Amino acid sequence: MVALKLPDRHSGEGDVPHLYEAIASDLLNKGYSINIGALPEALTEALWQQVQSLSQQEFSAAGIGRDKGHMVNNFVRSDEISWITGETDTGSRWLDWAAQLQAYLNRRLLLGLFSFESHYAHYARGDFYKKHLDAFKGQANRTLSLVVYLNPGWQPEDGGELVLYTGDDGHKLQVTPGFGTVVAFLSEEFPHEVLPAQRDRYSIAGWFRVNTTNSAKVDPPA
Repeated sequence: MVALKLPDRHSGEGDVPHLYEAIASDLLNKGYSINIGALPEALTEALWQQVQSLSQQEFSAAGIGRDKGHMVNNFVRSDEISWITGETDTGSRWLDWAAQLQAYLNRRLLLGLFSFESHYAHYARGDFYKKHLDAFKGQANRTLSLVVYLNPGWQPEDGGELVLYTGDDGHKLQVTPGFGTVVAFLSEEFPHEVLPAQRDRYSIAGWFRVNTTNSAKVDPPA
């Protein structure tokens, strides 16, 4: 488990957003954080409206691996994704929120988070993502995973839960993908999967990365 250190607070830091502090405290103590319906309501609604407005052409089949190792494998995952940029007002608002979280976690936990990437994910009925880790082998620069759910009125019978494996003994947690729920966890430490959904399921998946630039490569890659 990655060891986290919580520095002493100092004067002049200003007001601390409750959700950012909850995530920081959970990461320090458990390595993961589950916050039901915690994303600001106006931002959650804007993201929901945007993902609903995307055309089919703006989604692509999700793959596994990175760069030359990237491939589509429907045995492992069957969802589709659309990357989020700052080109729209809603996309910019989301990236600003994530940037503030990044700055807060760097200040409080000394994580050295360097960049952030995220996409919308759409799981149609029956779609899934089998058990996996978010940090790629040999490229362990994804440090912290972030998931936000955009599903108003989600019911237990709708399925699509996130299963987070939290211990070597097989202990696991199931998270209902309800509207505005925020999940964060250390990318290298927690295998997880998405169970088949029984209706359209929308979320944002994102990753905070550290900088692994060296004499042989530049990170993040272009």
